[in-house]
Amino acid sequence: MEHATEHFDTVIVGGGQAGLAVGYHLTRQGHECTILDAGERVGDAWRKRWDSLHLYTPARYDALPGMPFPSSPHAFPTAHEMADYLEAYATRYELPVRAGVRVDELAKSAGRYVLTAGDRRFEADQVVVATGVMQKPVTPAFAAELAPEIRQLHSNDYRNPSQLQDGPVLVVGASHSGADIAYEVANEHETLLSGPDTGELPFSIESRRARMLAPFLKLLATRVLTMNTPIGRKMRPEIRSHGAPLLRFRSDDLRAAGVERALAKTVGVADGMPVLADGRVVEVANVIWCTGFRNDLDWIKVPIAFGDDGFPEQHRGVVPSSPGLYFVGMLFLHSFSSMLILGTGRDAGRVAQHVLSRAVGARRGELAGSAPTAREVAA
Repeated sequence: MEHATEHFDTVIVGGGQAGLAVGYHLTRQGHECTILDAGERVGDAWRKRWDSLHLYTPARYDALPGMPFPSSPHAFPTAHEMADYLEAYATRYELPVRAGVRVDELAKSAGRYVLTAGDRRFEADQVVVATGVMQKPVTPAFAAELAPEIRQLHSNDYRNPSQLQDGPVLVVGASHSGADIAYEVANEHETLLSGPDTGELPFSIESRRARMLAPFLKLLATRVLTMNTPIGRKMRPEIRSHGAPLLRFRSDDLRAAGVERALAKTVGVADGMPVLADGRVVEVANVIWCTGFRNDLDWIKVPIAFGDDGFPEQHRGVVPSSPGLYFVGMLFLHSFSSMLILGTGRDAGRVAQHVLSRAVGARRGELAGSAPTAREVAA
C-alpha cells in the first residue's frame, strides 16, 4: 500500500557520520529534518566492513561534534566500535533517523525536491546527500572471464579469511586496503599483492613518531590541503584518482608476513587465470579485488554539473546548479580531511549553516507575501 507523502524542510540522505553530523547541527537549531538511511541500524555501513579493520586515525580525531569517542585518545577504533559510537550518538541527540529506508530517486516537482523510497514519498525544500565516500564497488570487466572455480570477492564483501577456499590468493590493488587484507590472508594462504606502488608513510601510523606528528598531520589535512590553497587545488585530482599510500602495514610488514609483491597490474585472463601486465600468469584459487569504488549518483535526477573527474561541482557542499541541494562526506569535498571523520563535523557545520540561512530567507520571503528568495549565502 502506498504511503502518504511526508513533508519536511530538509531531508538528509544517509545516516552515517556525515548525515548524523548535519542532523546534529540542524536539530540543535530547532530545524525540522529527517535522516533517511538504508541500514537497519545506525552504523551498519561500518559493521559491513572486514572484521579486522581499524580506523587509520586515532580516537582523538574520530569524534563527531558534541561527543568524544569513548576510548583512549591514542587508540585506533575498530569498525564495529565506530558503528556503535554512531548509534550511541544518534540516540544521545535524539536524531530523527529513519532506518531501513533506501532512497531510489531524487527528483524535483513544483519547486520542491521529491524523494522516493519504495512506496514511500518525501518532499523537501532542501536535500543533503550524505551517502558517503564513493559507494559502488569497481571490478574490471575481465573478472567475468576468470575460471568459475576461482572464488572472487571485492573488498566491499570481504570479511575474514574463512570466506576463502584452500589455495593461493591474489589481492588486486596495492593501496592501504589491499595491503591490510593481503597481510591478514597471508597468515593462512600463499598471497600475491598486485598493483603499482602507491607510496607509504615513512613510519607506522601507530608509532610514537606518528603520535608526535599527529597535530602537524591534522593541520596538513584540514588547513593546507584544501581548495583555498594552490597545493590543495593541485592535489585534489590526484587524491581523487589514485590509491592512497600504505598506512598501517607497509612494505617491510608485508614482506615479513610472507606477502609476495608484484608491481605489475592485473590486466587480463589466460586460460581462466589472472594475467599481470608483465605477462605472468598467476595460478590462484582466490582473487580479492581491492580495486576501489566509484560514486553512485544515478538516482539523482535533478540538474547537477559534473567535473571532469566525475564528481559533482560544488562549493563547500553547496551545489550551485541546484539551489537547496548539498553534499557532505564526499572525497576531498573541500579539504583532504573531508573524507575523514576528522573533517566531517566541519563540513557538516558549513552545510548546516547554509541550510539554516536559506530556510530563514525563504520564511522571510513568505512573510513578505512574495516567493521565497532562496538566497545562497557564501559558507
